[in-house]
Amino acid sequence: MNGEDKILNRIKSDCDENIRAIEQEAQAECDKILNEAKLRIEQNEKENSAKVLAGIAQINAGAKSKVELEIRNAILKKRREEIDNTVDMVYNKLLNLDGKDYFEALYKLASSLKGSKGVVYLNNQDLKRVPVDFTAQLKKAGLDAELSKDTADIDGGFILKDGDIEENMSFSAVISAKRDDLEDLINRELFAD
Repeated sequence: MNGEDKILNRIKSDCDENIRAIEQEAQAECDKILNEAKLRIEQNEKENSAKVLAGIAQINAGAKSKVELEIRNAILKKRREEIDNTVDMVYNKLLNLDGKDYFEALYKLASSLKGSKGVVYLNNQDLKRVPVDFTAQLKKAGLDAELSKDTADIDGGFILKDGDIEENMSFSAVISAKRDDLEDLINRELFAD
């Protein structure tokens, strides 16, 4: 080998070493970049998993809340229906009482007006079946009233007029005025825990 060949071999050898060193350095840099990328991917996966889990928990909580609200509304609706049915039943029972019990109910209504006076108006059906001692029983209940021959447009109960003052003691008016008290009573009786 001559001197030129030795120099060329030496240059080639140095180049090969430099190339290997560069390749190793490049490989190390690639490995470092890949490792960092893997770490970022793992971190992103954890963060995304946490976000997804939080989102699922939020959706579940919202769905549970919605279902609970729908159940509560359904229960309230059913209670309202039961209360309405019970109030209707009470009203119909009052209207369908036999003569003696019916007028006893009117005397009890009259006692709530104790000390009042005036003219009592009944509906046409009640006026036809009024007991002979009706005004005496009203007085006994504390209501000083005469019975009018004119009728009132009511289903049951009576209306008391004293001049311009009118007390509507019809069953529907009394039930309507006492509706909240009736609902409380029905709620306690039907839906007590």
